[in-house]
Amino acid sequence: MKAAFVTEPYKVAIRDIQDPVVGPGEVLIRVKATGICGSDLHLYKGVHAFRKLPAILGHEVAGEVAEVGSGVTRLKPGQPVTVLPQISCGQCTACSKGYFNICPRKTVPGTPAWQGTFAEYFIAREEAVYPLPAGVDYVAGSLAEPLAVAVHAARRAELKGRERVAVLGSGTIGLLVLALARHYGVKEIIATDAYDYNLGVARKMGATATINALREDVAAKVNEITAGEGVEAVIVAASAPGIIDQASTIAARRGTIALVAMISQAIPVMTYTFVYKELELKGSQTYTAADFEAALKLLAAGAVPVGEVVTKTVGFEDTARALEILDKRLEEAVKIVVTL
Repeated sequence: MKAAFVTEPYKVAIRDIQDPVVGPGEVLIRVKATGICGSDLHLYKGVHAFRKLPAILGHEVAGEVAEVGSGVTRLKPGQPVTVLPQISCGQCTACSKGYFNICPRKTVPGTPAWQGTFAEYFIAREEAVYPLPAGVDYVAGSLAEPLAVAVHAARRAELKGRERVAVLGSGTIGLLVLALARHYGVKEIIATDAYDYNLGVARKMGATATINALREDVAAKVNEITAGEGVEAVIVAASAPGIIDQASTIAARRGTIALVAMISQAIPVMTYTFVYKELELKGSQTYTAADFEAALKLLAAGAVPVGEVVTKTVGFEDTARALEILDKRLEEAVKIVVTL
């Protein structure tokens, strides 16, 4: 079969590799759609935290069951499916408490233990494979994983029941959180980004106010919009310098900040703001099975405007070009999905 590898920084090659052999309890999936994530761009640049080159890209996937191994009972060939792409160890302290998403020994695609999804076929354990709901096509199905990330972040920020929220960063995850905020009935949703195109998408998806973080003073604008009250919850979905201080400045007293952006460099933070406002800062790491199931239900209900988030689809042979487009911003795009 063919698979797309990042062979060295900024170099992608489609190679022929051995067809995978399905084992007991496993499902062989014929890949139909696989999304490019921010972590794929990190791999493309050779700066991913733990995925090492050469590696097959991808973990956001939807496809058709091609074959099932012995013992598989829930799925059958021809069934449209997607995959929850993380397998916890089941033995550590986090797993024993049910926090499978923060298992320190979990297995994810794009590593030696589990091939990435940018290939003609992909194998997953039965428990990680979910049937696509009726009416959810393969492109939308590939969005289940990032939507689950947004669902988990929304849970951590307790978005349901809020009146005012801010989403800092209007990339894929930020826009999906915005869609959830709108779905949950939040009345005022402020979105920020450095690109006007993304802010335009945010407005289409229900943002009541947008702020260009490069040209405008975010704190001053939020203060003006909220009459000095601030917002009850902030989702940090971008890793710009000073963004934690920005979040704490615009948060209302006793507000909540959920950090979903992967900020890997040390940054200074004004902790006094958290003290005098009694703010909560919560990390948000991937998702639980419940979050993933909720994401599928939201897709089935049409709660997320997939066409606004997935702004481009390309064929498998154009994988390298798609990564270059996103990395260099050669075209206006949010999410690019590769179809096979």
